[in-house]
Amino acid sequence: MSTDQNEFVATLPLLLTQVEVRRAERVSASFVRVELGGAALADFGVDGPVFDQRIKIIFPNAAGTLPDFTTADESWWTSWMEIPEQERGSMRTYTVRDVVGADEDTRLVVDIVTHAHDAEHGDALDGAGNAWAQQATVGQQLIVMAPRRGHDFGGIEWSPGRATRLLLVGDETALPAIRGVLRDLPADATGAAFIELPVDDDVPNDVTSPLDVTVAWLPRNGAARGDALHAAVLAHLTGTTPTEALSVADDEIDPDLWETPVYSSSGEEVAAATAVPTAGTPYAGLYAWIAGESKVVTGLRRKLVNDLGLDRSQVAFMGYWREGVSMRT
Repeated sequence: MSTDQNEFVATLPLLLTQVEVRRAERVSASFVRVELGGAALADFGVDGPVFDQRIKIIFPNAAGTLPDFTTADESWWTSWMEIPEQERGSMRTYTVRDVVGADEDTRLVVDIVTHAHDAEHGDALDGAGNAWAQQATVGQQLIVMAPRRGHDFGGIEWSPGRATRLLLVGDETALPAIRGVLRDLPADATGAAFIELPVDDDVPNDVTSPLDVTVAWLPRNGAARGDALHAAVLAHLTGTTPTEALSVADDEIDPDLWETPVYSSSGEEVAAATAVPTAGTPYAGLYAWIAGESKVVTGLRRKLVNDLGLDRSQVAFMGYWREGVSMRT
């Protein structure tokens, strides 16, 4: 596979291009931040704010090489998937933390969650992104799939419609997305954000939000995943702290958990993203965006939709990852 990709495909309705690591830095105990640059990123763009924009990154295969997309056409996905898995490299999904620079110096800033090797789960936790980030250095090459200005790409799930109260909930994998949403909200937005992180050192000091949107940081520091998040969110919504910890059985988890006002991985009927929550209900005007580990998100979905009665038009539940499972894309 060639890694010489100074040219990029201009005919695709998306960017599929090789980029170079311009900066790599461990910014906290659990995060490595990289800046990715390349001439093709001059065409990066979305219609409106970036919010929680997702992109795809292809990491090199075991031999350190990347696929060559310089002559790719709209059949590129099929062609890439036909390459044996051990040769084609690994694709993972990330959120754009920031876009810096301009024109051919445009760079995408991405925060990658890392963790030490886990002897119990092994490769299921030591995925391609984690392994690569642990040794990321300036000058390394990756492939990025991202929005091309003027074309519909998708990957932004933040869609509050005419909601008057906002709720953002997530773990460390959702922090870049929540940060982006908070940054791009209108100044008069009202609501709250709850973010669970591995340790105190991971709490950032550069997150901005509108005056009437409160932000609560919940470092686990060894506590069970999701417990603090579950308690804080329910206390916020109901005024009462739950007496029982989050409990979700493995067989209750949808492996493809992804539900928004306009899409359901389970095939449930969906409403328009601009639907107005039913007036007169306790949660009228609320829009909730919840992302992170699938078991935690499943538990919160059950509480908000089944127990508290939030309408499907008011919620987005996204399983970004599953503990003990190496996500593929």
